[in-house]
Amino acid sequence: MQKKILIGDDHTIIRTGMKALLETYFGYPGVIAASSLNEIMKELSRAAYTHGFFDIVLTDGTITEILPNIRSLYPDMKICLYSMQPSEVYRQAVKQFGVDYYVSKTSLEDELKTIFSKFLNDEPYPEQAQEMLSGVPDNPFSSLTARELDVLHYLLKGMTPSEIGKALNLQRTTVQTLKDRIFKKTETSNIKELNDLAVLYNVS
Repeated sequence: MQKKILIGDDHTIIRTGMKALLETYFGYPGVIAASSLNEIMKELSRAAYTHGFFDIVLTDGTITEILPNIRSLYPDMKICLYSMQPSEVYRQAVKQFGVDYYVSKTSLEDELKTIFSKFLNDEPYPEQAQEMLSGVPDNPFSSLTARELDVLHYLLKGMTPSEIGKALNLQRTTVQTLKDRIFKKTETSNIKELNDLAVLYNVS
C-alpha cells in the first residue's frame, strides 16, 4: 500500500522542513501539510492518510482534542507526535489513542532520520529511545489524562471554565471538575501557581 503522509504544525518553517525531509530524503512524494486542527480534519476528510506527523499545540487547540476523531476515521493510521512539549507529560495520555511515537523537536538530525525511518516502515518505537523516555524524572503534569491536558492548555491561556466549555464542547460543571482534578494532581491551588509550575516544566 502506498503511503500517504500528513503533517500538522503551525510553524511554516517546520512544515517546510518536514515536507522537504520526507519528500527528498525519504522519497515520499505528495506530502500534505496543515497548519491547524481544523485544517488537519479537513484534509483527513478528503483523503485516506496512512501516516501523520503532528505537533501537540497548534493555533486552535491541542492535538489530543481531535485524536478521538482521527481514530474514528482511520483506526489504523500511524501517528507520530513531533513537539517541544515534554514527552513525559503526554506519552501516557496519548497511548489510549494508539500513539507510540513521540519525538522532540530538539532531537539531532541523525536521530530524527533514524526514528522517522522506523516510523514510516511501521516498526516499533526504538528501544533505545524508549529507555531514554522512561528515564525522565517525574513531572507533576505526567498523571493528567488527555482531557485534563486539553483543559490545562486553555487554563494556561487564561480562559474561564465557561469559555473552555465552549471550546471543548463540554458543560461548565464538567470543566470545573477537570480543573479541580488538575489542581489536585499538580498540588496547586490557583491559576498563578499552575502557570508558574507550567513555566518551570515547559508545559503550555
